[in-house]
Amino acid sequence: MKDLSVKISIAAVALFFLPAFAMAQTPQLDPGEKLEKLQFPAVTMQLKGWTKFGNGHVYTLPVRAGQHVKIDFSTRSKFAFLAIFDLSKPDDEAFFGTDEDGMSFQTTVKENTTWLLRPYYSKVSPRRGLGAPFSILIAPLAAAPQQPPPPAEPETPSLFPKAPPKAK
Repeated sequence: MKDLSVKISIAAVALFFLPAFAMAQTPQLDPGEKLEKLQFPAVTMQLKGWTKFGNGHVYTLPVRAGQHVKIDFSTRSKFAFLAIFDLSKPDDEAFFGTDEDGMSFQTTVKENTTWLLRPYYSKVSPRRGLGAPFSILIAPLAAAPQQPPPPAEPETPSLFPKAPPKAK
């Protein structure tokens, strides 16, 4: 009887957390946005689009721990930007944005997750037109080479002999 109550409790806890996990993986889209699901590329992938307000594309990119990735954003407009969100995190803050962090992002992924890439046209900037063309390059990088250990310092003559190692 006790085993059954434990199983029911575990199932109830799992059902309680399941909607929170599912919501964390489902991005909140703005009206008119279209979601495009990407796969992590084996070679450099280029996405081209238009940041047309109310009719743009956003992209999900699954990444795994240990993958090295570089994402470059380019546009001719000074009012178009890219924000990258981690969908596994409960907050809705971007962890990278071209408006503050530059046009290129390079990292080694720390944990399995899904990123949301959202190109956008700034609503608060004085501007003309309804959007701007953009290009996103997603490049998988080779693993960073391991740094060799620094060479040991060569023995130099000394007037004083080295102390013997301490016994524990």
